[in-house]
Amino acid sequence: MKFAVIVESDEDGYYVASVPELPGCHTQAKTLDELVKRIREAIGAYLEAEGVKPRQGVELVGLQFIEVPVEFWTCSS
Repeated sequence: MKFAVIVESDEDGYYVASVPELPGCHTQAKTLDELVKRIREAIGAYLEAEGVKPRQGVELVGLQFIEVPVEFWTCSS
C-alpha cells in the first residue's frame, strides 16, 4: 500500500511526517532516513490499532502552496 506523507522541518531541526489519510498518524526524527523508518512503523501501528482499511483508489494528485495575505491571519486591535 502507498500513502501520501507530508514531510516538514520544524524550528528545532527535526523532520516531521504526517499521513493526511490517517488522522493522528505522525512522527519525527533528526534525519530523513530515520523519519522514513519511523513513519512506516507509525502507519503499521495505526492500521493495526485502529483496524482501519485505507480507502482504495485514492491517489495524490499534487501539493499546492497557497499564499494568504497577512491581514487574514493577524488580529487587529
